[in-house]
Amino acid sequence: MGLVAAELERRGISTVAIQLLREVAEKVRPPRALFVPFPHGYPLGRPHDPELQHRVLDRALGLLELPGPPPVLVDFG
Repeated sequence: MGLVAAELERRGISTVAIQLLREVAEKVRPPRALFVPFPHGYPLGRPHDPELQHRVLDRALGLLELPGPPPVLVDFG
């Protein structure tokens, strides 16, 4: 995913990844990544919890507004 994101960024399309495994993202270094503490298969958190899922998406999209060059790696919390 990080390689696809990097290529999209080179073409002028901003990207944000929601990551479950910090160590993988630190090696692949996507342009922007939000680390979430959820089980595999649930990157937005618990099913049927739209409030939590919206908070994850808001936080992830908020990474697009942070200054500085990529990579931007942030924990959800």
